[in-house]
Amino acid sequence: MRKIKILVVNNYGQFCHLIYRAAWDLDMDTKIISNTMSIEDILAEEPDGLILSGGPAIDRAGLCCDYVREIDLPILGICLGHQIIALTYGGQVHAGKKGGYAEVDIEVIEEDDILRGLGPKITVWASHVDEVAIIPEGFIHLACSDICEIEAMRHSIKPIYGVQWHPEVSHTNQGEKMFMNFFEVCDQY
Repeated sequence: MRKIKILVVNNYGQFCHLIYRAAWDLDMDTKIISNTMSIEDILAEEPDGLILSGGPAIDRAGLCCDYVREIDLPILGICLGHQIIALTYGGQVHAGKKGGYAEVDIEVIEEDDILRGLGPKITVWASHVDEVAIIPEGFIHLACSDICEIEAMRHSIKPIYGVQWHPEVSHTNQGEKMFMNFFEVCDQY
């Protein structure tokens, strides 16, 4: 695979720098950008894909909904990024039953592109302060857990993916594999 360029959109989450580092360690050309950067400036960077980081709240997500709607590139949303994708396409988000960060066992329902080779079950590190409650129309349900029904999803046509968990942290099993699967999508797009 060629060295691809990944822009990590900073949504003020505490793990944003770890997403950058994970992509860097996997030999990707990567850069953290503000979530208020214009679409024109993002496209001028000539990225191969975007990763929407986690963060504290949807009201601090800047222009991320515009990015998801208008940028024709592979997009991976992590935690808040996952929720941004759901809201952008008409899904719903609510407060989770379990709050802070914890180990969660995920059941892979459909492997698809980004979960290929990870299932049928993986242990991850996730926060469920907020979570996707209703999957948007036109999305495919990829993974669930005992505490959250929609742990992962993807758009049925576009290369847009969301995961509730944090593949960038060491507590998540096979996080690197999931990132490499996403980078392969970016390489082939």
